Amino acid sequence: MPINNRVHHVGSGELEGYAAISGGTVGSKKLWMGLVENPPLSSTDNHHHGDSEAGIYVVSGHPVFVYHDGTQEVRLAANPGDFFLVPPFVPHREENPDPNEPAVVVIARTTQEPIKVSVPELYQLAEAETETETESESNRTMP
Repeated sequence: MPINNRVHHVGSGELEGYAAISGGTVGSKKLWMGLVENPPLSSTDNHHHGDSEAGIYVVSGHPVFVYHDGTQEVRLAANPGDFFLVPPFVPHREENPDPNEPAVVVIARTTQEPIKVSVPELYQLAEAETETETESESNRTMP
């Protein structure tokens, strides 16, 4: 287990999969950060990140972040240098419509390891659902 009384450096070639900063790489307790590259003409499935917030920084390419606002599907086109916040439990997907250029993003989440929960469709999460899911997750016991 990494030592937690010093600053840790993770070089660009030292990622474990997508993870740069995690419990497994540097002993992080509350933060996960990683680098994700979405190939040209790709799309993730619809998903959310549980009770974790996700911060996204666009390094290169022009990804599109898609979610549902309760009335319609919303598509947010991104450029290099843009930042996004995905709140807990908000279903979304990332797309890279460019036929030639990959989209590279840095993701930071407020959990030690990445959480990805696939959902069949995008939908607006009601406030009561968020509170119920958060309570049920906090009542889970660890093995």
